[in-house]
Amino acid sequence: MLAISCKGKVMANLLSINNYHYRRGGAEVVFLEQNKILKKIGWKVIPFSMKHAKNESTEWQDHFVNEIEYGADYGWHNKFINALKIIYSWEAKNKLQSLIDNIKPDVAHLHNIYHHLSPSILPVLKKNGVPTVMTLHDLKLLCPSYLMLNASGVCEQCKGGRIYNVVTNKCMKQSLPLSSLIFSETLIHRVFNIYKKNIDMFISPSKFYLNKFIEWGWEPDRLIHIPNFVDVDLLKPNYQPGKYFVFFGRLSKEKGVKTLIHAAHEANVELKVIGTGPLEEELKILVSSLGANVTFLGYQTGETLHKVIKNARAVVLPSEWYENAPMSVMESYALGKPVIGANIGGIPELIREDETGVTFESANTESLSHALNQLKNMKDEAVIEMGKTARQWVENEYTVEKYSERLHNLYSRLGVSIQGSRKHRILNQEQPIPVP
Repeated sequence: MLAISCKGKVMANLLSINNYHYRRGGAEVVFLEQNKILKKIGWKVIPFSMKHAKNESTEWQDHFVNEIEYGADYGWHNKFINALKIIYSWEAKNKLQSLIDNIKPDVAHLHNIYHHLSPSILPVLKKNGVPTVMTLHDLKLLCPSYLMLNASGVCEQCKGGRIYNVVTNKCMKQSLPLSSLIFSETLIHRVFNIYKKNIDMFISPSKFYLNKFIEWGWEPDRLIHIPNFVDVDLLKPNYQPGKYFVFFGRLSKEKGVKTLIHAAHEANVELKVIGTGPLEEELKILVSSLGANVTFLGYQTGETLHKVIKNARAVVLPSEWYENAPMSVMESYALGKPVIGANIGGIPELIREDETGVTFESANTESLSHALNQLKNMKDEAVIEMGKTARQWVENEYTVEKYSERLHNLYSRLGVSIQGSRKHRILNQEQPIPVP
């Protein structure tokens, strides 16, 4: 089916693919916001995801694959079937082919497809001649367990194809069976070269990830850096500095919140923690034992979240793993707040030292405490200037318009434009053709 504009020109169809169709994490936020951007400027965006109770409603949801929630209490038979789907999902493959037959996409843009949709869908796109790009939201294609992190800290032991280390170190939740399954998944996918063979271009939101992929042997001409974005029109800044510092994100080991709590206690500053996660109770016990001035605000979103950030002195990112391009940095800047960030992964490239924030040594309590004290003791006028510089940077480089322009430039390299330029497109039709 073709989508016809009021001027009689066929508008391009974009197949947008991600495991989840709700705001589960940073990848889903980019996926859903990107869909909105492209719809707004005239693309026909067709999502393909997994069915889930929390999904945002869409006319295309009947085409989604059945829900798989790993860790749920399935029977042994279903657990075995789901384990096979991690490696290859016939359901996803068949449903995608049916969808392609209906919509004839001009381009496909993939986000996270691991485990649920699986790369079984990639040969389908290739066979149907659909130009395909994928945003690298994490390090899964290098590290079987995503994080390049083990019990000792940052880990690159799988470099050079030594993926057996995921089993040796029991990287997946310290579980030998689960780690073995993920090892098998990665091995099979690499033997068949299923990602590199079927995807035309890979988008890295950070220069750090782009360079890491090249360092691990990926072809530079298949990689492109396109930064994330924020809608600055929806985020109104407040430059006036508050007294407290704020962290917002998942409360898990790699986020470094434990180090932050120790550092906040040493620096004698007030800290507000927004988010939930597996370490929540442990962190609350730590705060109680230290007597630290830390308040847990739980999960917050929208204007409630923005209000807490806008009334803070600065936002802190104490990460202890290779972060990609955290949306929290750009959102903080858009709200007029400087950022204190760990010098790890893609964080440093988003901080102009002493201009939009400061960096500190990751996992180092003393270094973070020093950074907190630096902002605590800084004159309000200097903090305000940092916030204004940060906001200006976002307005210049990380807007919706900039992101859209960079994305269209990439699609154009693959022979796709918003007017629909693939051979099966028919331009200047007289009568509109309905979209299913």
